[in-house]
Formats: sequence, C-alpha cells, structure tokens
Amino acid sequence: VQLQASGGGLVQAGGSLRLSCAASGRTFSGYHMGWFRQPPGKEREFVAAITWSYGYTYYENSVKGRFTISRDNAKTTVYLQMNSLKPEDTAVYYCAARGGVYSSSPTLYEYWGQGTLVTVSS
Repeated sequence: VQLQASGGGLVQAGGSLRLSCAASGRTFSGYHMGWFRQPPGKEREFVAAITWSYGYTYYENSVKGRFTISRDNAKTTVYLQMNSLKPEDTAVYYCAARGGVYSSSPTLYEYWGQGTLVTVSS
C-alpha cells in the first residue's frame, strides 16, 4: 500500500486544517488506518485511528473533541479534521496502514506516508 499524505500548513492557534491520506492504486481494504505525529525533537506518537471493519475510531486523549478521523465511502482516502489547533499540535503528521489486529502502536504499522508538516502559531 502506497500512501500519500497532504493538507499540512501554517495556521494560527484556534484554526483548523484537514489532512488527507490517499492510497495509490488500491483501497484500504483490510487495513486499519492511523494518523501519527512527530513533534520537533520528540518521538512519533499516536493521534487517531479508524478500523477497517465497522469504522471504529480511536483518539489520543489530547485531541479528543478537537480532531476527527474519517474515510470516504470508496475507502481510498482517510481524513483527519483538526479543529481548535494549539501550538503543541505542531508536528509532522503521518498516515499509516496496518493489517491484522488493530493497534495504536506506531511500530506495528506496516505502511507509511511521507508526512505533512503542521505548524500552529500562537
């Protein structure tokens, strides 16, 4: 699965961005999809995920109520709607795909997009 993330940019605190993750040449069939981020100087961390079957969603505590993960009906694009952005949300955001059992651990995701930078100014 080849993934292409886009939609990052510079936004003021309180603003919104929508990230997109598109699969090249196929759907996400059978794959759980996750968004992760890596703040400057820190390790990659879980942000949100949506399961393949039933579309269950999971969120890291600090983004609950502000971020929403979703996918299109054709299951070729996954989105991360980010509202009420804070400076601490500044990071490179990655989308990733995992087959098998759902997990929020980035080390267990098999396929990764190239990352898109989100910068939130105060």
